[in-house]
Amino acid sequence: MTVRKIIPWPNACLRTIAADVPEVSDEIRALWDDMIDTMDAMPGVGLAAVQIGVMLRVAVVDASQGRNKRIRLANPEVIDASAILNEHDEASPNLPGISAKVKRPRGVKVWYLDETGAAVERDFVGLEATSVQHQIDHLAGKMYFDTLSKTRRDMFLRKARKFKG
Repeated sequence: MTVRKIIPWPNACLRTIAADVPEVSDEIRALWDDMIDTMDAMPGVGLAAVQIGVMLRVAVVDASQGRNKRIRLANPEVIDASAILNEHDEASPNLPGISAKVKRPRGVKVWYLDETGAAVERDFVGLEATSVQHQIDHLAGKMYFDTLSKTRRDMFLRKARKFKG
């Protein structure tokens, strides 16, 4: 298992839609293990494969208090979402040092393939739901700040450029 290098924003990988995983193989399981090591090495509760330059629809999430409830997702899709929104401070290791308050559905039902290759439908709530949605956005070539209003996004990107520069 290995801690992988995080791709810095604005790398084109972060704006590219990832490819579906045809099946959960030993290579995908090894990728998940590396992603968990990488997630554990950074401050964060989730990681999408595109964030490390792997263009596959694979993600990991662990928003548990003890960091011991790893969720491995392949080809995740939101199939239902709560009308109630929560606001969380979101950030990304691809753009370290800055964050933004983002509103997302408080709960989501997600379909995905698990580490055995089985299709799963699971409900996520709270921070876990926020992280899963954040990772699914990454897999679709979206960044968390894309959800901000144009004015807030422009201010955020100016701040990001200053922070990077």
